[in-house]
Amino acid sequence: MTLRIGAAPALTAIALAIAVYAVGFASSYDLRVLTVSGIYVILVLGYQFIFGHAGALSLAQGAFFGLGAYVTGILGSQFGWQFTATFPLSILVPALLAATLALPVLRLDSHYFALATLALGQGLLLIAVNWEGVTGGANGLPGVPGIVIFDIAVPRGLALLGFVWALAAAAAALAWWVMHGLYGLSFTVMRETPLAAGALGIDRAALRFVAFVLSAAYGGAAGALFVHTIGVISPEVLGFAIMVTCLTMTVAGGRTQIAGAVIGAVLLIHLPEWFRGLEQYYLIAVGAVLLLVVLFAPDGAAAFLARRPAKTQDRAPPGLKPFDLHPARTCGLEITGLTKNYGGIRALAGVDLAVAPGEIVGLIGPNGSGKTTLANLITGLDRPDGGRITLDGSDITSLTAHRIARRGVGRTFQTPQLAPSLRLVDAVAAAHAPNDDGGLAAARQDALAILSGFGLAGRADQLCRSQPHGVKRSVDLAAALARRPSVIVLDEPAAGLSADEAAALAGVLRAYAANGAAVLVIDHDMEFLLPLARRLICLDAGQIIAQGAPADVVGQPAVVAAYFGAGARPA
Repeated sequence: MTLRIGAAPALTAIALAIAVYAVGFASSYDLRVLTVSGIYVILVLGYQFIFGHAGALSLAQGAFFGLGAYVTGILGSQFGWQFTATFPLSILVPALLAATLALPVLRLDSHYFALATLALGQGLLLIAVNWEGVTGGANGLPGVPGIVIFDIAVPRGLALLGFVWALAAAAAALAWWVMHGLYGLSFTVMRETPLAAGALGIDRAALRFVAFVLSAAYGGAAGALFVHTIGVISPEVLGFAIMVTCLTMTVAGGRTQIAGAVIGAVLLIHLPEWFRGLEQYYLIAVGAVLLLVVLFAPDGAAAFLARRPAKTQDRAPPGLKPFDLHPARTCGLEITGLTKNYGGIRALAGVDLAVAPGEIVGLIGPNGSGKTTLANLITGLDRPDGGRITLDGSDITSLTAHRIARRGVGRTFQTPQLAPSLRLVDAVAAAHAPNDDGGLAAARQDALAILSGFGLAGRADQLCRSQPHGVKRSVDLAAALARRPSVIVLDEPAAGLSADEAAALAGVLRAYAANGAAVLVIDHDMEFLLPLARRLICLDAGQIIAQGAPADVVGQPAVVAAYFGAGARPA
C-alpha cells in the first residue's frame, strides 16, 4: 500500500514553507516573485470555475486579467484613484463584460466556445494598442501607483506579499464556499455527464453563466493586483502568453482543487527561476518538468496528492427501501400527435400515448422505430416538430430538460449516466441539487437510505467509475428515484443485467408504481417486460402499430412482422 499525504495537509505545508522562506530567507526579488505567484493563484482560482468546474475551454481568462489591469492602470495613473475605488471596478467591469457576452458565447460548445472567447482577447488587445489617447497604445502607461487603502500605503516587499496572499486566501475561501455542497455536485454532474444533469433538474446554462462571470471577476482582480505590483500597464497584460500560462498552471496543479491553484501557480512561476542557471536550456528543463507532471499526474498535482483508497461500510444504515419511496405527487402523462423529423428521416409520426398514475406501460419496437426519440422528447432532450406533451394537464412540450425534470419527470438512459469521479452516495445525492433543501448532509443521508434499499450501502463511498454494470444500473435508477418523480421513463433498464438483477429491478418498479407513479419502460427483453407491464405499446417506423395487453400485442401479425419481417408468423 502506497501512503500519500492529502491535499489539505500539503497545502498547509506549502503555506508554512512560503511563510518561513519569505520572512527568513527571501531577497527583495524573491518577495516580488512570491507576490506574483499569489496574484496568479487568484487568476487560476477564477479559471477553475469555467475550465475546471464547468468543463468549458475558455480562452478569455487572459483577456479578463488584462481588462482588470487596464481599469486599475488608467484610473490609477491618469486620475489618481486609490485602490479602494479601482479594485472593485477592476472586478466589476470584466464581470459585466462576461455577463453581457454570456448569452451568445455560452450557447457554443467545444472548440467553438474556445474560439469565441479567444476572439474576445484579441479584440481587447487591438483596442489597447490602437486607443492611444486612453491606453497609451503600444507603449502603455507608466506611473501606476502602489496599493493605497484610505491613504495608507502598502509598501512593496513583505507587506505587499502578505496583502496579496491574504487576498488569495480570501479568494480561495470564496471559491470553496461557492463550490462546496450540493451546488458543487451539480457542477460535477454537468461537467462529466451533461445528459444526466438535465434529467436531474440541473440547469446547465445557469451554472455555466455563474462560472463564466466568476472567472471574469477573479481575472480582473488578479490583473489589478498585477499592475499595482509592477507599476506600469502595457498591452502585454492582454497577450496570449498570459492565457497560456494560466491554462498550464491549471492543468499542472489541478482543474478543480484549491490546492491545485496554489501548487500550479507557485510551481510555474518559480520553475524558470530555479532553472535560470541552465541559461539557454532552462526552457527545456521547465518543459520537461511540466511534461512529467502531466504524465504522472494527469488530473493535476493536487489530485495526485489527495488520492485515498475508497472506504467501505460494514453494515447498511437504517432508512428507506425503494418500495417506501413515494412520488412527490401523483399525475399522469399524456402525448398527443407527437411528430419528429431529422432532415428527411421520419422518427415519429403522430404518436398518441398515455400513462396513468400507478400504471406501468411497456414500449417495444425494432431498432430505429423511434423509442429513444420518444423518450428524449418526453424528457426535453429534444424538441418535437408537432404534437403536445402534458403532465397532469399542464403542457410541457416546449420546456427544457431541467424544467421538465423539476415538474416531476424522471429518466434513466440506455447507458447509465453517472459522473465517474463521484462516489455512489454523491451521485444519488446530486438529485437534490436543484432544490438544495436541507443541504448536502441531508441529501447524502437520503441517498444512503435509498442505496441501502438497493443493497449498495457498502459501496456508497466507492467511485462510480469502478463499479460493474449492474451496480451502475441500480445507482442510475436510484438517482432518478431520489427526486421522487411522478413519471419515470426508463430506456433499456434491463440491458446487460443478470436474471436476479432484472428481477430485483422489476420489483422496484412495481413498488414505485404501486405508490402512484406513472412508469414508462422501453426494453427489448420480453422476459423482463411482459410480466412487468400492464399495457404494451409497439412502435414501428415512428408509428404505433399495436397496443393493449402484453400477451395480445406480442402475438399480433403486425408486431411479428416489424421484428422478423413480413413473411414471419407468430409462434
